[in-house]
Amino acid sequence: MSGTISTFGRSLSHKQRALTVSSPRLFDKSVSSPRFSRKSEVSRLFCVLIALGSVVSFFLAIGGGYLYVLPNLTKASHEEDVGLSVNGSDSLCDIFDGKWVVDNSYPLYNASECPFVEKGFNCLTNGRTNGDYLKWRWKPRNCEIPRFDVHNLLEILRNKRIVFVGDSMSRTQWESLICLLMTGVQDKESVYEVNGNKITKVIRFLGVRFSSFNFTVEFYRSVFLVQHNWSSKYGIKRVRSTLKLDKLDDISNEWINADVLIFNSGQWWVPGKLFGVGCYFQLNNTLKLGMSIPTAFRTALDTWASWIDTKINPNRTRVFFRTFEPSHWSNLTLRLCNVTNQPLSETKGQKSNSFSDAALEVARGMKVPVTVLHITPMSAFRKDAHVGIWSDNPSLSDCSHWCLPGVPDLWNEMVFSYLHASYHHTPLHQQREFNNMD
Repeated sequence: MSGTISTFGRSLSHKQRALTVSSPRLFDKSVSSPRFSRKSEVSRLFCVLIALGSVVSFFLAIGGGYLYVLPNLTKASHEEDVGLSVNGSDSLCDIFDGKWVVDNSYPLYNASECPFVEKGFNCLTNGRTNGDYLKWRWKPRNCEIPRFDVHNLLEILRNKRIVFVGDSMSRTQWESLICLLMTGVQDKESVYEVNGNKITKVIRFLGVRFSSFNFTVEFYRSVFLVQHNWSSKYGIKRVRSTLKLDKLDDISNEWINADVLIFNSGQWWVPGKLFGVGCYFQLNNTLKLGMSIPTAFRTALDTWASWIDTKINPNRTRVFFRTFEPSHWSNLTLRLCNVTNQPLSETKGQKSNSFSDAALEVARGMKVPVTVLHITPMSAFRKDAHVGIWSDNPSLSDCSHWCLPGVPDLWNEMVFSYLHASYHHTPLHQQREFNNMD
């Protein structure tokens, strides 16, 4: 500030000297009148004080504006991202609010030509004769999801690492994305599982490399996201294992350096897969026998959120969390499953889910932006798209998992729409115009 004042003073003096030299009449008058000289000095001092005050006020205004505006801009930017991310709240384009429409350009791939689809999900090969379930596309109410452009997505993912973390539904989405991407690869042999593993339900890590584009699509099996430990240290017969709700899964370090992270959890947070097999909750090394499943799930999500905020660099990694996938059992206890030929016309209360609501709420409070793929409402209509009896074990019906091709492909199209928007700096509400240019 002193340098600024000194410079300002020198500039003012220089201007006054120039004025004096170019105005001899004023110069003569100031010399001949001491009283005028004193007035002139007072006047000059007054001008300097006014100028100094203006400079100080200017910098105070700039500083105050910086302190007020920048944080609010940062907050607004984050809230806009979270608002769009966690529930599609962009008033111009909520991609999760829409309907299913018939589109004969679907399906986008043939599962029999994709070596990474589990046999149990290839419903057509397993005997399903009605293929109408393959012909549906999700259409948002006020905009369009970009048409899947495999070559564009392959370029977006070049030199990247895409990681799915979750349960078998996450693995299904992982398989779907690989099959979608393979349609754009000429040399199919250049796509392979990095350890030579076959796709199974129990393996904890699977990674498929697209060598021509130098990226991998990986899956980590972590059905609860937090640590599951076999333990009998509590001396309680019914407690065979515990979920450490305050500790993220012990393989979580493997997820850190991904460029795209896609999480899900929920299908295993049910009494039959917890209390029914002797699995209870643990918090701060204390057994919580009376804790409810919704409370435990929310606590686990808080642990996950804290890990994301601490470990993930948002300048590198785009984080997604996919909400709960509705099942359509006629009677889950009796394992009765009635797969329809067409999507439901109404969802009978399945549009909302406590697990999905918890994910939305947790994401809103996070520092790292998380795009929540709120697929619960759209998937609730698709009673027609489940595996049913067309699996590799037809004696067991299945109204939880999905046929491939099928609904998980649309989840991946939504991921693509966000990556496409980020890559091309195109807001989602403008993608309708972008698509019309195709």
